[in-house]
Amino acid sequence: MKNVLISVSDKTGIVDFAKELTALGAKIISTGGTYKLLKENNVDVTEVSEVTGFAECLDGRVKTLHPTVHGGILARRDDVSHMEQIEALGIEPIDMVVVNLYPFKQTILKEGIDFTTAIENIDIGGPTMLRSAAKNFKDVAVVTDSEDYAKVIAELKEKGSISYDTKYSLALKVFEATSHYDTLIAGYLKEYASINEFGPTLTVTYEKVQDMRYGENPHQSAAFYKEIKGTKGSLASAKQLWGKELSYNNINDTNGALEALKEFGIEEPVVVAVKHGNPCGIGSADTIAEAYKKAYEGDPLAIFGGIVVANREIDLATAELIASIFIEVVVAPSYNQQAFDVLSKKKNIRLLELADIGYNNYTRELKKVMGGMLIQDRDNKLFDELRCVTKRQPTEKEMQDLIFALKAVKCTKSNAISLAKDKMLVANGPGQVSRIWSLMNAIRQGGDKIKGSVMASDAYFPFDDCVREAAKAGITAVIHPGGSVNDELSIKACDELGMAMVMTGVRHFKH
Repeated sequence: MKNVLISVSDKTGIVDFAKELTALGAKIISTGGTYKLLKENNVDVTEVSEVTGFAECLDGRVKTLHPTVHGGILARRDDVSHMEQIEALGIEPIDMVVVNLYPFKQTILKEGIDFTTAIENIDIGGPTMLRSAAKNFKDVAVVTDSEDYAKVIAELKEKGSISYDTKYSLALKVFEATSHYDTLIAGYLKEYASINEFGPTLTVTYEKVQDMRYGENPHQSAAFYKEIKGTKGSLASAKQLWGKELSYNNINDTNGALEALKEFGIEEPVVVAVKHGNPCGIGSADTIAEAYKKAYEGDPLAIFGGIVVANREIDLATAELIASIFIEVVVAPSYNQQAFDVLSKKKNIRLLELADIGYNNYTRELKKVMGGMLIQDRDNKLFDELRCVTKRQPTEKEMQDLIFALKAVKCTKSNAISLAKDKMLVANGPGQVSRIWSLMNAIRQGGDKIKGSVMASDAYFPFDDCVREAAKAGITAVIHPGGSVNDELSIKACDELGMAMVMTGVRHFKH
């Protein structure tokens, strides 16, 4: 390592790293604030302008964008003509580039940041040097992460050089970093200009939250990544207060529970229980404890080992109810001390605290398919209009329960039927290839609770069989999108059976 160029925004560990390099005989070339810091700490350092013969200008926007710098980085040592050219031009090879970038991410995450400040934190020279060095990684070591300083020094001390494999991995890290950086910038510019159309290319970037013991099944490896922005009120921003780390299925199911909870808002206490991605209990009441009782009583078997989310602080009464059975995960805005003391006695429970749990202003969702990616607007609409199409109008109470059931079925895998009564999910029928099977499963599951309930369907009824089976079970009212060529069959059946039917105009398939 004869010549090392150092220009870092994040100066963590850089002084000690530079001192180690000089002790090994390297000449340090540096810029701006990095040069000043190294000089103040008695590191023998040369300012880049002395190498280029050209002073920094434009408030530091131009300092390393010079042939002397990039010629020294990009010259291939095994190409005789390259080496002859840089010698003729008086350019010395640069053997290591140590660069990290302007803090664009940290800047845009600040509250109230203005556009001009964000733009000024877009690095130009840094990515250019990194990409140059990474392209020529066989000859130039490139370091963009302070976590790699120790490894680099260790190899230089042990072997006198940096191995090909290490230089390769460092170069790969560079292109991952610059790709991430550029994607953040593109995303910020789109967001700033409110550009929402689906463009000709899709670039997304995430940061790792954790590696996982395994994925959906024990033989699958997995990790959890989060978006850089837009995590408000999501699992990615939750704080875990108790329990072992979340598994892949914990995260997937908890996300489903949060999606369902957000449909009900924060106007009144609500608890949602989810098992394998589908709501198995939802309750709303005057207190969070009563709401939990309703969610539990909806299906006491299914809730066992499930996920529970609440839109109110967990108090002692609620905690004691939760603690009476095995629950995998609880998510709430907060826990009072008594509640936490009760729940944290259970070894296998995870307790998460999530501020802004009712926040629901998300716009897009992605789904990976083999060889591609699907992207769509999130299903943020509950209905277009509520239109009663039968002779009998729903009562005020039935209408409350119909809306409650509609919110539940919207978050249930298709084909889906949800049955509700007294602001309680009394039975749920998810994921069947025939709608009548979903209904029959829900009726069988709900038993005696079904009588006097209402029914929501995520899509229209192609025949009148669901309405007739519902009536036999004591279901009194129905809500669905409508839109079938056979809508009139179901409407006539409702009129014949004394049921009320409301159409919404909005389908809620969830696959």
